[in-house]
Amino acid sequence: MLTAFRWLIRIATGMTVLGVVAVLLVYYILSRSLIDYDEDFTLRGISAPVEIVRNNDSVPHIFGKTDEDVFFALGFAHAQDRLWQMTMLRRTVQGRLSELFGPATVQVDELMRRYDLYGLALQSVEAQDEPTRRALEAYSAGVNAWIGEVNAGARGRGAPEFFLFEPEISAWAPADSIAILKLMALQLSGALQSEVLRARVSLLLSPQRLADILPDDPGQGVAALPDYASLVPGVAPLVAPMDFAGGPFSPVADPGMAGASNAWAAMPGRSAAGGSLLANDPHLGLTAPTIWYLARLELQSGGVIGGTIPGTPLVLVGRSDALGWGLTTAYVDDQDVVIEELNPDNPEEYRTPDGWARFESRQSIIRVKNADPVTLTLRWSRNGPILPGGHYNLGTITPAGHVAAISWTALSGADTSVSGAMALMKARSIPEALEAGRKVIAPAQNVMLADGSGIAMQVMGAIPARDAAHPSKGRLPALGSDPAVGFKGILPYEDNPRFRDPASGLLGNTNNKTVDRPFPNHVSFDWGDTQRIQRWLALMKAREVHTRESFIEAQLDTVNPTARALLPLIGADLWFTGEAAPDGTPERLRQRALILLAEWNGEMNEHLPEPLIAEAWLRALQKRLIQDELGAMADSFTHISPVFIERVYRNVGGASIWCDVIQSAAVESCTDIARIALDDALVELTERYGPNLESWRWGDAHQAVHDHPVLGEVPILKYFVNIRQSTSGGDDTLMRGVTRGEGPEPYQNVHAAGYRGVYDFADPDSSVFITATGQSGHPLSRHYDDLGELWRRGEYIPMSLDPELARAAAVGVMVLTPAN
Repeated sequence: MLTAFRWLIRIATGMTVLGVVAVLLVYYILSRSLIDYDEDFTLRGISAPVEIVRNNDSVPHIFGKTDEDVFFALGFAHAQDRLWQMTMLRRTVQGRLSELFGPATVQVDELMRRYDLYGLALQSVEAQDEPTRRALEAYSAGVNAWIGEVNAGARGRGAPEFFLFEPEISAWAPADSIAILKLMALQLSGALQSEVLRARVSLLLSPQRLADILPDDPGQGVAALPDYASLVPGVAPLVAPMDFAGGPFSPVADPGMAGASNAWAAMPGRSAAGGSLLANDPHLGLTAPTIWYLARLELQSGGVIGGTIPGTPLVLVGRSDALGWGLTTAYVDDQDVVIEELNPDNPEEYRTPDGWARFESRQSIIRVKNADPVTLTLRWSRNGPILPGGHYNLGTITPAGHVAAISWTALSGADTSVSGAMALMKARSIPEALEAGRKVIAPAQNVMLADGSGIAMQVMGAIPARDAAHPSKGRLPALGSDPAVGFKGILPYEDNPRFRDPASGLLGNTNNKTVDRPFPNHVSFDWGDTQRIQRWLALMKAREVHTRESFIEAQLDTVNPTARALLPLIGADLWFTGEAAPDGTPERLRQRALILLAEWNGEMNEHLPEPLIAEAWLRALQKRLIQDELGAMADSFTHISPVFIERVYRNVGGASIWCDVIQSAAVESCTDIARIALDDALVELTERYGPNLESWRWGDAHQAVHDHPVLGEVPILKYFVNIRQSTSGGDDTLMRGVTRGEGPEPYQNVHAAGYRGVYDFADPDSSVFITATGQSGHPLSRHYDDLGELWRRGEYIPMSLDPELARAAAVGVMVLTPAN
């Protein structure tokens, strides 16, 4: 017995030792791809030595003799820190994910092949101006130089993920960088999804009720749309919910997640220090690592610093010593769904206003890991690529004998957007920056500008020209045989909205409506915000002059204007009414919740229960209002529509009829529905967080979900690669954190400001910025998530162009020396 016990101890000890050795071995192998920021390299492709000084936050400050040397070093640094992320972006836009992930990503690959964004990027290389082509070539050479070092030096394959998937990395090319910008255009575009959703809902509702649930911005009159069935006959109503996600790694966003941002600026006269101010925080889906990478480039035109996207040689948001620029999504209606009628005698032809025309077609083969290849026949009509019904739910709005084509400004083989962004980055004044925007095609953005003397906001990007007789004004799919349907070119750049040095001294955009122009010069019918802009206006009016700190305060503001406006409205007959109820009853729980909400100021603080109660109540209320009319289709409306709820409770155009449940004999009032919805919400929250509602905490539900796009669902590994943080804010706060809106964790923060920057031109080196995770894409690096905690707390790091400040306490200085 004793002998057996001793052997058990020996076996257990041996297994423990082997386990420790295995862990150490795995750590050693994976750590081989960690970067030594003090290591020097001798490389081909540069004309003189280049310094990459990574400051204490691992932000590279790059100093070289020529611009091409600097872009080479940026490519080298991007590849060192984010090689896996870059290759994944490139595979996505090329439609080659299935080579790694098998059948799960075939649908995404198919969509990307049909759009042919990568083919269009290849064509667009020659359209760039000469400085941009040189920059793209130098940047590509820098990326390839690091790939060569990985291959030659046993550097852990360049990133830990390459041990789990195909380690082969093809050389980087200028088209790859152009293609990534086109991929961003797809991620930021939501007009197509909105058209399909509006068409589906119009088959279930009258035009008046459609105007309630999918309202225009209340700043303009609501025009009743034609019924979709009258535009495209033969489509049956369907109540099944819609899913735009399209599978893992899909760049297609659900409506409301396509793109957002905040940007505002003050002229020197509205600044306490006498210099222009600019704040910007672009909003995108949260990932680990974040899509943003901070960098400083010392170019011949001067130093620039800000946010880059690995894979491109551009500071997309940032500043120089003379100019600052920020971005918000312009919500330009740059996509149309065109329904093409097939020739019944020849399905390779479609009807045009001039008769039958033949589709352009070619074949493409998708290689699929552990499965047979998939052969696609890609077809284009004169209006754009043909997408099968499985994408964007197009099959539900396409009648038999027809197919759907997609018109989109980004589908250009002469896309000079990279040249425009390069010229913007090098501009030294607002007039130069405005001229640079002439080259931008897609994505269309509001570009906020500030220099030493003034401010401006310009829509940069192509706005399609449409026929004034378009039957749906581009808001619903329409038949391509109608001569009024389809893009009629691009509007002149001079027609794009521009605002310069306003009398108020302030400019701001929160994706709100910027112009109220009639169709076809309307820019858009759909805007991304009606709420945050109200809070911004209140904060700006509260001060005669502003400072860097007041702009930071506004950027981090968590007061919810939706809750402030709607709670008194929906609870008008519930506050302080009824007799005291016994503890433990639903009535008592409701009274406790109402008491908390009555004393709440609308601040979406992570430590409070009120934000959680308010969000749950409004979600339950909207579902109660629409579920009986829309059935399962109600699940497609995953986020609160403040304008819709306000229309209902103010009975705008008879909208209070939504409160009556049409399937019941009784006539329910809006007060009844508000009370029932509050009880629904409290039952849901009690089951999840317990009966003590005073101890509920918004941050427990509203966690920022920075998940690794590939390894985030892998057991055990997910605990090392995912970053979760309790956060304040919400869908409609200036410190925006958009909730998931569906599934078992509907309040998770999945779409937020991955970058924040505030620039003060009275003292440019006092400017600050931050990203949501860290600079490195390596989970074992301390720079994988070191900026994330600062971001969560609303802190920033210095955004200085001072070389000595960068070198002070730098984590490393890397010197690249030319091999020749």
